[in-house]
Amino acid sequence: MIVPMAKVFLVARRDDRHRLLDALSDLGVVHPAPVDPAKAVLDEKTVTGLREVERAIQVLASLSPEGSTPEMSPADAVHEVLDIQRRTAERQARLAALDRLLECVALWGDIRVEQFEELRQAGIDVRFFMVPRDLVDEVRAECVQVLGTRLGHKVLVAAIDRRREVLVPKKAEPIPLPVRDAPSVRAEAGQVAEAMKQDAQRLREMVGLLPAIEKHLVDLRQQAEFLRTRRGGLSDEHLFAMQGWMPADAAPSLEADLARAGMAVAVKSIPPDAGEQPPTLIRYPSWARPIEGLFNVLGTVAGYREFDVSVPFMIALPIFAAILIGDGGYGLVLLLALTIFHRRACRGLGPQFTHLLMVVGATALAWGFLCATFFGVRLYPPPIPVDVSDYSRMLMMKISFVMGAIHLTIAQLWQAVKLYPDTRFLSKVGWATFIWGVFGVVGYFVLNSAVGWGSYGLLIAGVVLILLFTEPVPNPFKRILWGVAGFPLAALSAFSDVISYVRLMAVGLASGVLASSFNNLALDAGWLPLVIAVLLFGHGLNLGLAMIALFAHGVRLNMLEFSNNLGMQWTGYPYSPFIKQAIQEN
Repeated sequence: MIVPMAKVFLVARRDDRHRLLDALSDLGVVHPAPVDPAKAVLDEKTVTGLREVERAIQVLASLSPEGSTPEMSPADAVHEVLDIQRRTAERQARLAALDRLLECVALWGDIRVEQFEELRQAGIDVRFFMVPRDLVDEVRAECVQVLGTRLGHKVLVAAIDRRREVLVPKKAEPIPLPVRDAPSVRAEAGQVAEAMKQDAQRLREMVGLLPAIEKHLVDLRQQAEFLRTRRGGLSDEHLFAMQGWMPADAAPSLEADLARAGMAVAVKSIPPDAGEQPPTLIRYPSWARPIEGLFNVLGTVAGYREFDVSVPFMIALPIFAAILIGDGGYGLVLLLALTIFHRRACRGLGPQFTHLLMVVGATALAWGFLCATFFGVRLYPPPIPVDVSDYSRMLMMKISFVMGAIHLTIAQLWQAVKLYPDTRFLSKVGWATFIWGVFGVVGYFVLNSAVGWGSYGLLIAGVVLILLFTEPVPNPFKRILWGVAGFPLAALSAFSDVISYVRLMAVGLASGVLASSFNNLALDAGWLPLVIAVLLFGHGLNLGLAMIALFAHGVRLNMLEFSNNLGMQWTGYPYSPFIKQAIQEN
């Protein structure tokens, strides 16, 4: 459930403001709300310092430790990591420039620039030209030597004439002497590469400092939060005041808790006003807690006055995912993999999301028993066949539409319960009724089933309730007008929402067909190692596609179709109490 919040005001002596913030961080129950948000900001130096530490952690976390860990402070380590990162970027740019320069001087081979200077001092001035091949004989000098050929049928010609009377055809292009030679360019590139290698080794040695740097980041964030909270309060020569949010059931004991911590603080708590938006704190039922992992991944938070959808999501998502996966073998693989590598999965995905995927795997396994299908092989006559036969397609579509109608009806009736005793609740009852009428119409168009009088009756009853109670103003004409204004688009939306659940059938059948096709392809391979390779690749790919479908379709049906019918806007922000942070030990 979404926990009711209370707004709390705290007043203490100005000299005690730091002790007050320490006490509040120990209690960890107050979500600070700045009195003047414009003042509750961090200075640029603090923000830059936090970002630098975060960037250093990101650099070191991507490396494997090697060598002995240097002894240095976390702050010095951060500066050195960032210096190395900056130098590495500059050296990579320099290497790229040297590569381009090497291409330009490749024409001269391994001749050094000093050699040209020695010839000049000896009175020999060598001049170079790019000359069309058929005009080489027109070059006049004491010594003419063809050095090489380039694209375009041109050749490089060296000409020497101590009388400085070298004559060349008009189409000859003078080639200036290189500023750098290839050996010196390669030597510099080697030095740059060696310096980068040493810096890379230094970074690997500093990976051992990562825990200390992470703790340093926690301390900096704590200091920043203290600073932001203090600036968000009010103070004069004698008093310091601040405000925040906390669970309403904990608010009455806050003053006594602070007193036990040795603080004399005046505390007042009040319920939130209608126009205020407190932070959202959800207390999940223990069995539904895995769904929190999905909300964390998506970054969605229900508004304080919206609905706690954890229970319906926790029920619907695994069922939808199981149908989308469509194979008990894949569910078994997912469940066993997450069980065997549970600790590693929890570190990478988070415990809640890992447990959610385990529930999905178990549900897919149960669906596999209903379909009698494991890795694309049907083991026995199934209660619910999943194949390309007309009977299977019609049955799966009917199941999909029934589940969609139930899902959307729950959303509308839930709104009705929340609106009661406001007569607008009857409009939500009307939409729930209308959805089942739409279900009959969808069956007619998609399943070729007859539309019975019951469906017509549901449609008519739903429309009447919608038109009369969407906006129950005293004037009956305006009441109907308000209902008619929004009905056409909403009715089309209801129709498309029910139809949208057909994706469960389509993706589930596609998964089954792919699994069976890979099995046939493997059997046709003949050679056992190739058979095993095809099976592993094919079923691995199919399982990966099924997991993508879980987010592309299973999550969509909950986050869009269900949530839109429930009126969810996801406009909330999480309850984040002022609390001392700590590094989590592995």
